[in-house]
Amino acid sequence: MSIQFRFGAPGDLTAPSDDRLAVGDPRVVDFLGKLARKLLAPALARRHPELGSLGYFLRPAELTRAVEKMRRDDALVFPRGNVFHVPPANVDTIFVYSWALSALAGNHNVVRISSRSAGAADAIFQALHEVDADPVIARTQRMVTYGRDDAITGALSRWADLRVIWGGDAAVEAIREHPLRPSGRDLTFPDRTSWAVLSIPGWRAADPAARRAAALGFANDAYWFDQAACSSPRTVFLVGAGDAEAVRAEFLELLLAAVDQRGWTVDAAMAVEKRVNAYGLAATGAATSVAFPDNRITSLTLTGPDQVPRRWIGAGAFPFARADALIDLVPAMTRQDQTVSHFGFTPAELHEFALALAGRGVDRIVPFGSALTFGAIWDGYDLPAEFTRLTTLHS
Repeated sequence: MSIQFRFGAPGDLTAPSDDRLAVGDPRVVDFLGKLARKLLAPALARRHPELGSLGYFLRPAELTRAVEKMRRDDALVFPRGNVFHVPPANVDTIFVYSWALSALAGNHNVVRISSRSAGAADAIFQALHEVDADPVIARTQRMVTYGRDDAITGALSRWADLRVIWGGDAAVEAIREHPLRPSGRDLTFPDRTSWAVLSIPGWRAADPAARRAAALGFANDAYWFDQAACSSPRTVFLVGAGDAEAVRAEFLELLLAAVDQRGWTVDAAMAVEKRVNAYGLAATGAATSVAFPDNRITSLTLTGPDQVPRRWIGAGAFPFARADALIDLVPAMTRQDQTVSHFGFTPAELHEFALALAGRGVDRIVPFGSALTFGAIWDGYDLPAEFTRLTTLHS
């Protein structure tokens, strides 16, 4: 069996290491802070805007806040131990968020990097190699690439105290076939779907600059990862009284301008796939109309909120559905639903919506432009807590 180490020297991954890291270990904080500076370099951030967000997340001030969240007054906090990460191939940066928080918690980490990763991921690897780090980082933090090899995955699973699985339901099920040690546990991030909600009265009340900013933020949410990230908005719900068609037309016009501004494109194969999927929704009666105003945008009109597609249609595919009030969308939400990005609603409306959901679905409610912003609480998990273990002490 072959294994390629993308970061760190090879060694016996199943043997205990003499290196000990603490929660908030200064050597890890120093390393991640240096990595942040490289990712925030203007030239790199211009080529890969998502790396700017990652660099911001890794700034020393943010790391300090993350460590503080790991502290407890009622218990001693220690690293969980060995953590095996299996990130998705379609989102180039997610593995760094997962790994960085785990390393910050003092864990020894192995991250399996997909052989299909490229672009931003390669830029991250280059930055990692360029950072001057304490030797303990290379001895305790490994990023590896290997083909489909059950022996390696099985060995890493038995080594792990925590296994972090990102990807679709099928990926989670496939990795779970490999048993963990009896004390080990899984942290899983399976298939999720995310939505956008746009208030018709709120849009009408917003000034032109706010509308343009909303469209640009929505474009960033939708197009950075070809609308394939778990938090990328898919269906857009137009909510409230007023001329929904006029609002949709203006929103799409501003969205196209934002796509032009960013220089995003959709290749021919994906454009064809979008058409096939869009016509499929029309053929089944889920959509009453389909429009292709531009190769990069497909607009569909759904028969109602209960017809929202939970599968990926293609980059720049936006089904629209109407609702009289935000609260009316609650019955359509399920545990598969992750993020609702919003524009034009009052804090009271959003709070009422969240209370009505009551955990039945939706883990994040964020403004347009923030759907892809990673946080220490993700998919309803408090990640700093998941990456640590507690010891209670009573004297």
